[in-house]
Amino acid sequence: MRRILFLEDEPTIREVLAEYMKMQRYEVTEACDGDEAVALLKSQNFDLAVLDIIVPKRSGLEVLAYIRQEYPDMAVIMLTALDDEQTQVKAFNAYADDYVIKPVSPLILLKRMETILRRTTHNRTSPGIKDQTDRAEQGLSIDQDAYQAYYDGQALPLTLSEYLLLSTLYQEPQRVFTREQLILRIFNEEYIGNDRIIDAHVKNLRKKLPMNLIKTVIGVGYQYASPGEKDGRN
Repeated sequence: MRRILFLEDEPTIREVLAEYMKMQRYEVTEACDGDEAVALLKSQNFDLAVLDIIVPKRSGLEVLAYIRQEYPDMAVIMLTALDDEQTQVKAFNAYADDYVIKPVSPLILLKRMETILRRTTHNRTSPGIKDQTDRAEQGLSIDQDAYQAYYDGQALPLTLSEYLLLSTLYQEPQRVFTREQLILRIFNEEYIGNDRIIDAHVKNLRKKLPMNLIKTVIGVGYQYASPGEKDGRN
């Protein structure tokens, strides 16, 4: 059974969403403030943390920073009413796997959780799940079933949003995507905020990729850049 840490200070929201999680056979441990969440992290093991940001004591972003320092492989979803671009960029720069804005349909949240857990579970159990011939492929390869990208057979430590962005560009290398088109591919129609969030994801991807595989097309957006092409920032 997957273990979920759910940080939410509003009792009604916490009770309703936790009940939906339990109906899907998740084992849910609830926390109402950031200090309690950190204490639970120190004493128990979790597969996924769902964190509100504005909570008493330590904020959800501070709990996220603690998780990334102490438990870097743990999946994290930020669940918050804050829809401003600055906060979202800050969360993704801290390597949150997803950012979900309240109010949210419980079913949508559960789908996001399922997708992220499927990807992170694959990472922990590799290389047995994926065929070794595929894993030995040189350059970039994409495993769409596991939501995982590889470079020269090595798994890349991407968040879900980073993976979806890279996969979108990789699958249509001749196409130039606008930021708005990429937002629809990553968040569907649930994202509220400035399209410059895509720039933050590209910046993080460029740090994680062994070479720059994303070309900036000035005035339009982004395109996949095959190895050997001129620097994609041009």
